[in-house]
Amino acid sequence: MSDRAQRTLQHRHEHMVRYLQAMASHSAEAARGEPLPTEWQQGEDARRDAARPRVLADLRVSDIMRCPDAVPTVTAGTPLLDVARTMARRHAEAMPVTDDDRRVIGVVAESDLLARAATLAGPKGDTGLARLSPKAKVPVEKATVASLMSAPAVTVRPWTTVIEAARTAARARVRQIFVTDHHDRLVGVVTRNELLHALVRDDSAIHDEIVDRVLRELDIPSSRMRVRVRNGVVTLTGALNAARIAALTEAVKRIADVSEVDDLLTEI
Repeated sequence: MSDRAQRTLQHRHEHMVRYLQAMASHSAEAARGEPLPTEWQQGEDARRDAARPRVLADLRVSDIMRCPDAVPTVTAGTPLLDVARTMARRHAEAMPVTDDDRRVIGVVAESDLLARAATLAGPKGDTGLARLSPKAKVPVEKATVASLMSAPAVTVRPWTTVIEAARTAARARVRQIFVTDHHDRLVGVVTRNELLHALVRDDSAIHDEIVDRVLRELDIPSSRMRVRVRNGVVTLTGALNAARIAALTEAVKRIADVSEVDDLLTEI
């Protein structure tokens, strides 16, 4: 293995250690009963962070979530058969249950529907699950989401850090988390895979951040630069003045998952 490959692997190992340490630190604070930031303070932190270079600790759910238009919703009175059809058509594993103001009041999951189907398939519908859950004895054609949904829903805020959202998803053992505002209204959704992808970004994501954010913030035309990323190693080619070369290389080094920067820039 080459020295560069070894450095890349070491960098990614150190990154994962930092991530695990951050999660452990948050758990320790919660166990000690130390107060966590209020929603207002978290919102203020998010607005301040918008002005700083984006690194792993700065990534928020709002940076990666999908808009609410991509999230099919149901109400507590929606028939379960309609929910099953919608899930099958939209390939959804879970759907948020909302009220008339789009406040998330619960979640109905594919696993809930499967458990319901298993109950109905039992002898005379009197399985162990049915005895534990009297509501499950309601005829399926009359059953609604209210008889099956889980409440309260596991949600995060747009300003929640990606690290904390990933921790929440892992702790709750859910594959997607719905995003709500300070009034508990649905504003988006993020999956566990999207959270993990954001924590350890691939080369194309690093490339896009350099081109779309770093060059724009430094007012460097992308047409004057060539950016190549391979296994976390960024190669910069182009012609800039000395001050901008220093600012660019430092900004790229601060990007999460960049293991090394090859500065092939020439001064003008």
